[in-house]
Parts: sequence; structure tokens; C-alpha cells
Amino acid sequence: MRTSASCCAHPFHGLTVSFWVIDPVKGVDSPDLSTVSSFSGRVEYFIDEQNNFALKLSNIMKKDEHKYCFRVTTTLETDKWIGTPGIKLRVTELHVESPGEVTEGESAVLTCKTTCSLTDPTFIWYKDGRPLTTEMIQKNQQLHLQTVSSEDAGSYSCAVRGSEHLPSTAQTLRVRHPPKSVSVSISPSGGIVEGSSVTLTCSSDGDPPVENYTWFKEGGDSPVGSGQSFSIISITADHTGLYYCEAQNAVGVQNGSVMIDVQSRSAVWITVGGGGGFLLLLLLLFILILIFISRSVEFSRTW
Repeated sequence: MRTSASCCAHPFHGLTVSFWVIDPVKGVDSPDLSTVSSFSGRVEYFIDEQNNFALKLSNIMKKDEHKYCFRVTTTLETDKWIGTPGIKLRVTELHVESPGEVTEGESAVLTCKTTCSLTDPTFIWYKDGRPLTTEMIQKNQQLHLQTVSSEDAGSYSCAVRGSEHLPSTAQTLRVRHPPKSVSVSISPSGGIVEGSSVTLTCSSDGDPPVENYTWFKEGGDSPVGSGQSFSIISITADHTGLYYCEAQNAVGVQNGSVMIDVQSRSAVWITVGGGGGFLLLLLLLFILILIFISRSVEFSRTW
């Protein structure tokens, strides 16, 4: 967006410099607007059709709201002039009014507001920089979100159709929800043998973050542990069973589970021994065949 202002000046003796300043203070030399860092690259001076010294300001921002005055300096220290009362620039912009935070399952209304008088405008809404689909309920300058879910969390902005290049500042909508995707992992992975140690770790996604993790074993009423991780040292067959992790935050509770199957050392020995015994039997059979063949050859030679 651009704006321009102009001012006419009568000839001064020894006129040297003319420029624009903002918010002048009596007795203080205000700097040339074109040298102010916050206006860098956005200020242009020119002579308009009425031969006035004009100011063109580009990429207008809300912080550009100031009183702008024309300034003249001459070679004489006493001849410094400033055009008053100047021009007061007021900048209108779109902004989103948002509840900021809602709980999953509730509804939310976002409003696109402006102090500018618009004739029957059409508003466009964006979420995370992408235009929202027509499936969203839009009424006048409001966006209605029915039965909010965690997927509705994000940054929302709006714009007036035809001026999409001038969107509002984005406002974040936070959606509080209970823990989701609760899962339990076992370390170390693989078979669990009596006497070894295992650690169960619970992970989840919640907003606000999970505050409490509680562990239960199927069939038991009392917790067997707490904290995000639960360790069993020197595990026994009695530890076999289904374990639950209960993840809780300020909004709700969700569970995840994992099965622990403990193998006794004797069962493992039998399994390993059985496999090894079969191989040993094959080896002995092979040796016996070799001995039999060798003796048969010797017997044939003797005969």
C-alpha cells in the first residue's frame, strides 16, 4: 500500500534543502525522513503536478502512524522552517480476533476486523498460510469452527478479496486435547528370559503435555509403577502378562499396552539343546556312515 502527501513552499533566501520529517518537536532538528532506518527504501520525494514538494511512502505499516511535516532549511541558521500543522497519517489494518485457546470438542469463532470502512467486502481466511476450503463455515467476517479437533490448531489470518497481498497478522489457535497415540516400547527388544531386566517406556502426544504416567498390570487394581519409564529387574515368569501405561494431562486420560512373555531358562535350554542335539545326531550318523564305508573297503581287500 502506498500513500502520498504534498506541500507547497514559497521561495526562501538561500534555499538549500527541503525534506519531510515526522513528529517534529520545537527546538529540535528532526532528521530527514529518508535517512531514518525504519523508512529505508520506502521514501520517495518528487514534485507533483501542482509543483508541490511531495512525499510518497510505500509498504505502509501500522507503526507508520505519525504526524508528517514539510521541512525547509536555508544557508542562514535563523531561517529554518517547518510546515504546520502537518498531515496526520492513520493506518487501518486487518486483524484477527481469536479465542486463543479452546478444548477439543468445543466450538470457536474467529473474527476478521478492520477500522476501515469497506463496502460489502468478501473475506478470505488462511490457516498456516494456506487458503481454507469452502467446507469451513464462513459468515460475513467470521470463521466458525464447529466441534474443534486437534487438527484445527494453527495460525489463522484473513484478507479482503482483491487485496490478498495485504493479509492480517496471523493469530495462533491452540487446541487442548487429551493424550493421543499412546504407545509402549520394550528395551531390550526380542525374547525376554528369566533373570534379565527390561524397561517399558510410554510415549504420547498431548496438549498440554502429559503430567502423569501410571503403570498397571492386567488383573491388578493397584499401580505397579509410575513415571514415563518402568523397569523390572531380574524378571521372573510371574511377571508375564499385559501391562498398561495410563497417560494423563489436564484434559483427559488415554492408555497404551504391551504384552510381556517371560521364558524360563530351562525352556530356553531345552529349545537350544534340542536344536543342538539334532545337529549332533546328524554328525554322529555321518561319522558312523564313514566308518562303515571304511570297514567295508578294508573287508573287500582282505577277501
